[in-house]
Amino acid sequence: MRGRALALIVLLAGCAKAPDAPRTANGFPQAARPVAKVVSGSWSNEPDRDKAGEAVAVMQAARVGKGMTVADIGAGEGYYTIRLAAKVGAKGRVLAEDIVPLFHDRLADRVYRDQLDNVSVKLGKPTDPQLPTGSFNRIFMVHMYHEIDEPYEFLWNLRPALAPEGLVVVVDADRPTQAHGTPPALLDCEFRQVGYKLVERKPMPQAGGYLALFRAEGRRPDPRDMHACKG
Repeated sequence: MRGRALALIVLLAGCAKAPDAPRTANGFPQAARPVAKVVSGSWSNEPDRDKAGEAVAVMQAARVGKGMTVADIGAGEGYYTIRLAAKVGAKGRVLAEDIVPLFHDRLADRVYRDQLDNVSVKLGKPTDPQLPTGSFNRIFMVHMYHEIDEPYEFLWNLRPALAPEGLVVVVDADRPTQAHGTPPALLDCEFRQVGYKLVERKPMPQAGGYLALFRAEGRRPDPRDMHACKG
């Protein structure tokens, strides 16, 4: 009982309202916690990640199947893009997006070289992925959520891209955002402010942290009704 009470206290602490948090030009609350800087297009080399079974475990937990349409946000050098393309098959689609032109160009070259006809590569914007409405069964954000400068505005603009029953898949480490991770309670709080519901969270040691699945629920809230979660 004592352990459950402690867990509740930690959860509530992660959802604490940040006092007098400033707002963006579009009226969204700004992140009330550090935002990690983008340092690389890949956080580990691909053979080591495959040896650990990372992509297989993550795609299985996210229930990715043949024929799905999937977005890989913050795709970097394309570790997940390539493996998602194989998983969804010729009748599926993968849209890979990054906001760093160098990463975008390198991935576009890779997709061209590997002749991945079911993959499109797009240069995104920091606060708006500009994805087609109602299109995606899964939207992946792997080890990049802590690098989003304006998470509330970004998640608000992301919501319409989900197909009915579509899920946002977040993979991150349970550590402070400045250390390139996102504490689960903080992640839940920020998603909840934008009208997402946590469907499942599970440890994902193969990917160096945890995996969380979110579904959009109800109407998108008015930005003025959101508050920043204290990190």
